[in-house]
Amino acid sequence: MEGTKLLGLIVLVLGILGIAYGGFTYTREREKARIGPLHIEVEDKEHVNIPLWVGVAGAVGGAVLLANRVRS
Repeated sequence: MEGTKLLGLIVLVLGILGIAYGGFTYTREREKARIGPLHIEVEDKEHVNIPLWVGVAGAVGGAVLLANRVRS
C-alpha cells in the first residue's frame, strides 16, 4: 500500500503549493504570420488561477490519505 501513501503525499504537497501560490504561469508560442521564408511568432504568457478551496481540499485530502495509511 505504498502507492496510497505516495499519492497522499503528492496531493498534500500540491494542495499546499496551490494555497501558497494561487496559480501558475506558462509561456505559449504562436505563429502569427508566414510570408514566404519569413514567419512571425508571438510569445504569450498565460496565468492559470487555482481557487483557494481547491488548494485547501487537496491539502486536507492528502493529509487524510496519509493519516489513514499510518493508522492501518
